[in-house]
Amino acid sequence: MQSRLESLYESCLAAVGEAGSAAALQEVNQHYLGKKGALTVVLKELGSLSPEERKTVGKRANEIKEAINAAIASRREEILEAASVVEGTVDLTLPGTPPVSGALHPVTQMCHDLNDAFRSLGFEIYSEDEITSEKYAFDNLNFPPDHPARESMDTYWIRGTEDASGAQRLCLRPHLTGGSVRHLLRHGAPARFVYPGHVYRNETTDARHERAFYQYEALIVEKDFSFASGKLLVDTILERVFGREVEVRMRAGFFPFVEPGFEIDMRCLV
Repeated sequence: MQSRLESLYESCLAAVGEAGSAAALQEVNQHYLGKKGALTVVLKELGSLSPEERKTVGKRANEIKEAINAAIASRREEILEAASVVEGTVDLTLPGTPPVSGALHPVTQMCHDLNDAFRSLGFEIYSEDEITSEKYAFDNLNFPPDHPARESMDTYWIRGTEDASGAQRLCLRPHLTGGSVRHLLRHGAPARFVYPGHVYRNETTDARHERAFYQYEALIVEKDFSFASGKLLVDTILERVFGREVEVRMRAGFFPFVEPGFEIDMRCLV
């Protein structure tokens, strides 16, 4: 067995010296020192030797194992050093290659900026599930029973609930305004909150329409809150989001669910 150990040791050192890559060196390590490696097999046979032989051969086997580990470690360092050598001259004064990093989608970034601006003015950031019901999307907002928005040509109804009504008829939320009903029922008034999120419409995608898109709504329920205060709020929010003063105008606009109603326009900053 002693001769087998010495022969194995020599062949292992030769294989380590010939290994030209980290992968090849790992194969050598596995072949000789792995669970089913050549040296491991020899070590398992020590039990068949006499006590005296076991002591002598076992000591030599451990020495060989340590020597092989040291040879492998040394060869690994040589391979790594060789791989790190750059041929030719290197100008260390040249600027390095900047790392490429990702960024938030502009819509997501705008949502975060608006959240920060409203939060700084004492608004709560509110959210609800993206699946709602006919009760919150239409009934509580006084949509008449025959309103076209209730039809499947506009709203995505959840399969299996089409024949139900009210809270049992489920849909992907077609707008965010139903969220204001949930918030007020739960927390009451006065209230100041915003509720951003995805909404879904049964639309044909083109330059002006999309099946899923972001909305951002804000609601204030207070006594004696004037339109002048509302315009000041809009001015403040836009200035904080865009980093400079933004020209804004308010003009009367008719909406069947709001009276009186106003359109709010901002001057393009580009």
